[in-house]
Amino acid sequence: MRKTILALMAIGACFIATARAQDVDWQKVDDALGRKAAVTGDVHRYGFPRTDLTVTLDGVTIKPALALGGWVAFKSAHGGVMAMGDLVLLESEINPVMAKMIANGLEITAVHNHLLGASPATFYMHVAGHGDPARIAAAIKDALAESKTPPSAPASTAAPPAVDLDTAQLDNIIGVKGQANGGVYQFNVPRRDPITEQGMQLSPVGPLGVATAVNFQPTGGGKAAITGDFVLTGDEVNPVIKTLRSHGIAVTALHSHMLDEQPRLFFMHFWANDDAIKLASGVRAALDKTASTKS
Repeated sequence: MRKTILALMAIGACFIATARAQDVDWQKVDDALGRKAAVTGDVHRYGFPRTDLTVTLDGVTIKPALALGGWVAFKSAHGGVMAMGDLVLLESEINPVMAKMIANGLEITAVHNHLLGASPATFYMHVAGHGDPARIAAAIKDALAESKTPPSAPASTAAPPAVDLDTAQLDNIIGVKGQANGGVYQFNVPRRDPITEQGMQLSPVGPLGVATAVNFQPTGGGKAAITGDFVLTGDEVNPVIKTLRSHGIAVTALHSHMLDEQPRLFFMHFWANDDAIKLASGVRAALDKTASTKS
């Protein structure tokens, strides 16, 4: 009986979320942000790639999809939406953008690096908001105007660059299906345990930034530059650090992204440029130290 009640509650919550999503005038949000969302379930995710920047690290020119892809996601919630995102900024842009975010009623939940030694250095500002989606979108647009983040999505008719890697073998090693995006092969590996914030389950996990992300950018001869972030509980942090380092993958940052999620999570960023298959095996060994899914 208890299982039946829980199932009915879940179905009811799904219907409520769907109704709320339908009540939102998403065209207003699209217009405010100057781009269309990628929609997954009741989550609308907007990308803010720093296509204006040329960032290099270890001789690699970083594609936006590898490590410069800012984003904000909106999920239907009581009283409107909950919004969360990760914006890519230069050091000189941090304080002007932060000041506008705070003045417009948004929260700053983290500011930090992801990479080490990149030129120019980039930083990542995590933001959150609750309430009217059009108001939140306008606040984000107003804040990003303090940076050189392109105000609208770049129009391109060119074919996306090929990913010159054995992607089938990478899929097999990582254990989930990857996806090509802007010349980068991307993986999102969910955790097995549910993640909640303020009592709301964060799902789908990929669009909301709470799945382990692993990105491969081909660098020639079967090699790839890899980066991303592991989503970890406290007891997983040091086993993953040791495993990555033992496979020649540098750990470049360890920090939080949110303020009151359950379970408490830590996000570990990494970097390497080596044989793609070798690196995938190292990533998989590290994933095996976590409560991550594998198909």
